Amino acid sequence: MGVEFRHINNDEINGADAADAPVVLGLQPSALVDHVARVDLSFLSRIHGEAGGSFPVADEELKMILDEVNVHTFASLDNASPLKTIAGGSVANTIRGLAAGFGVTCGIIGACGNDEQGNLFVDNMSSYKVDLFRLRLKNGPTAQCVCLVDELGNRTMRPCLSSAVKVQANELTRKDFKGSKWLVLRYAVQNLEVIHAAIMIAKQEGVSVSLDLASFEMVRKFRSPLVQLLESGSIDLCFANEDEAAELLRSEDNAGPEVALEFLAEHCQWAVVTLGPKGCIAKHGKEVVRVPAMGEAKAIDATGAGDLFACGFLYGLVKGLSLEECCRVGSCSGGSVTRDLGGELTSENWQWMYKQMQTKGLPIPEVGKFCTAK
Repeated sequence: MGVEFRHINNDEINGADAADAPVVLGLQPSALVDHVARVDLSFLSRIHGEAGGSFPVADEELKMILDEVNVHTFASLDNASPLKTIAGGSVANTIRGLAAGFGVTCGIIGACGNDEQGNLFVDNMSSYKVDLFRLRLKNGPTAQCVCLVDELGNRTMRPCLSSAVKVQANELTRKDFKGSKWLVLRYAVQNLEVIHAAIMIAKQEGVSVSLDLASFEMVRKFRSPLVQLLESGSIDLCFANEDEAAELLRSEDNAGPEVALEFLAEHCQWAVVTLGPKGCIAKHGKEVVRVPAMGEAKAIDATGAGDLFACGFLYGLVKGLSLEECCRVGSCSGGSVTRDLGGELTSENWQWMYKQMQTKGLPIPEVGKFCTAK
């Protein structure tokens, strides 16, 4: 079913005035819409780049992939629709999860186009009460991404950002960050200028910075500026999955996840390496914890698993939980999103997460207490 288009105006996005500062801000320079599709492994073999990663493509390649998807996608027994279009982007997934499932006030810094995709992004994020005061409306297209999910639930992502509207470094102001506690970032070489500008202003305003390493392809191809960013000491919390951690230290012998964790912890107050079904390891100061994956989540799609893990971990930090508890909450939230297609949780899967948290003796967010009381 298509999205009904309506014109978006700046008053609708920005509102009459700024509300109280959100606790957590997400910088997603370009608002983005995900097209999530089930494909077989033979389809992935025909797509440029390695399966399992995330790397930008041009407009023409995006159109080609979508055309191919419309011909070759198949519906699983669990979900009759082969293609799902939703508001997306790693940062948006994390911010939406914090607002929807944990009741943390959140906002987005970025830009969206005045088009059908921008309309969808605004409607979706505002429906979860995400503050859009810092989302700039611009003439031009909204970014899109194809998320290809194979039979094993693994995802391959191909974002198209080249012609999309984007917030620029010189457009950021201290007012955007004032009063917030955390800024959530995703590493992307094409966004380095605005990332550096956001970090500089965040530090001036006393805002802590969280960075996700994005994908093994991004780390592999643009490792040097990433290492410089980490070594600057401006990143307070860093998330890497096992593949990204391996690429980060690819020149070193026997550089497993533990070695990568130590490297990240040298430069960040909190360092986390997620290990998929094996859980995660994390370090803060001298404390190191290893936490298993939570529950028996049916892995339908790994899209957003890392984003929702980050959302749970950040909730723990905001609430003053211990390092181990932060990891356990993250494992519950990360596991919950793998039970369905795409990075947006259903009510059923939020309830699954709350029950997992309750079973593990973790504090339930106020928004989830009515579910566990039933």
